[in-house]
Amino acid sequence: MHKSGFVTIIGNPNVGKSTLVNNLLGEKLSIITPKAQTTRHRLLGILSHKDYQIVFSDTPGVLQPKYKLQDAMMSYVRESLDDSDFIIYMVDSNKNQLADEGIQKILVEVDKKILVLVNKIDLVLQDEVSELVEFWQKKFINSLVFPISALNKYNLQTVLDTIINNLPEAPAYFPKDIFTDRSVRFIISEIIREKIFKRYTKEIPYSSEVVVESFKEKEKIIEINCIIYVERTSQKGILIGKNGAALTSLGSSARRDIQNFLKKKVFLGLYIKVLKDWKKKNKDLKNFGYIKK
Repeated sequence: MHKSGFVTIIGNPNVGKSTLVNNLLGEKLSIITPKAQTTRHRLLGILSHKDYQIVFSDTPGVLQPKYKLQDAMMSYVRESLDDSDFIIYMVDSNKNQLADEGIQKILVEVDKKILVLVNKIDLVLQDEVSELVEFWQKKFINSLVFPISALNKYNLQTVLDTIINNLPEAPAYFPKDIFTDRSVRFIISEIIREKIFKRYTKEIPYSSEVVVESFKEKEKIIEINCIIYVERTSQKGILIGKNGAALTSLGSSARRDIQNFLKKKVFLGLYIKVLKDWKKKNKDLKNFGYIKK
């Protein structure tokens, strides 16, 4: 008997969805930063075993869209819910989230099995953990509710066992030797975007998009050239920094991570172009892969 299925992880921005997926996979699939809206795409993480295959969908945090890019991000969430065999609704120990009814309405509409995970319990007292679990159990009477710490891997084996128990019998959907359906170029662009999110503030991370223009594998080195698109000329100047210092530092940090990923020496060229208001234009969003052509 072999089990396979699609598991969607849904929740508010910055609740820990990407950390959960990475630690369940044992691989760094999704980039992680303290900033909300770091995840923009629907990312498939594939966990394979001789008896099962779990295809996780790491989705953007649910929000009220303010521009076309965020519309596309929310379409990934809806698509992922439609395709799923099992849903993980992830909340955290921040009590301000208890008043958020938006996601709960979405989940009622899809009418599928749901596992509620209360994340970041390492940040609150044990009595508060019990109160939070009780609160969410009343909201989802027919679902299991587990307290976890995705960062510290607390209770993740219980989560994994529960998922496997709820998977349908089916053959593997993907080859067993891959951990994502995404290309190497995509992962490289995400590594660079993660560095931008961590190193820059205000609008810079949210106005940047990274595209791998060329990837040439030679005998001793891989030559990679990337374009970082921004929306304003002023943003280009901030990314470059005085005498190019900021961009040089960004490139050095990204190159180290890319070399660790590819297990080979890398030359990384970063170039910046201004593409005005790209987040609001369907044509640009299609070119960047956010909207299907």
